[in-house]
Amino acid sequence: MPKMLVVEDDQTIGSVLTSTLTAQGYDVVWHQTGRGALLAAADTEFGLVLLDLGLPDLDGVEVCRRLRANQPGAVLVMLTARAEEMDVVVGLEAGADDYLTKPVRLGELLARVRAHLRRSGSVQPGGMMSAGELQIDPAGRRATVADHELVLRTKEFDLLARLMRAPGVAVTREDLMSDVWDEHWFGPTKTLDVHVAALRRKLAEISGHGAVPRIVTLRGHGYRLERPPPRSAG
Repeated sequence: MPKMLVVEDDQTIGSVLTSTLTAQGYDVVWHQTGRGALLAAADTEFGLVLLDLGLPDLDGVEVCRRLRANQPGAVLVMLTARAEEMDVVVGLEAGADDYLTKPVRLGELLARVRAHLRRSGSVQPGGMMSAGELQIDPAGRRATVADHELVLRTKEFDLLARLMRAPGVAVTREDLMSDVWDEHWFGPTKTLDVHVAALRRKLAEISGHGAVPRIVTLRGHGYRLERPPPRSAG
């Protein structure tokens, strides 16, 4: 079972989270400061991180960014009392995979943790997929355009692979959350929009190396991956 890092400065909340997760069989390390968490992450590989954004020593979003750089394969879930949408978006863009708003309900927390750990790093079904000059290798978890690798976070890769399984087909938000995050998902889906936005940026950045597909928003429904138009001869 993967090790888990809890970063929470509140003594009561941190103690409850740690004891609850430990009782479920998880190997938990708890730190009350951002610096302590970063030092722990420098020495130990974690499967999942629960990160409080309201830390006493460092800005939680910056800790999130640095943890993501140090632990690219970890699932990173923010714990935040900041309900404002912009704060959530900033945290997700800094590298978080998901968020929970305080006060955290333990049942929801455990369900979300199990869902993320089930999905984290799972091998996608099927063989190589392509759209334009973008190629996806699900088994190797690599996305390339003309031998230039597209650097993707875990959920970004899973989301792109899911859309590429059915190019040109409209996929609902519910199906994407079910297939990429968890089949019994409940809660906010803002994380989906942020991951789509990140994918669009990365596809645009690598488009200079070859033709890549684009992700179209279908308002009130979901998203669709469109293949790039064929290049004209001559």
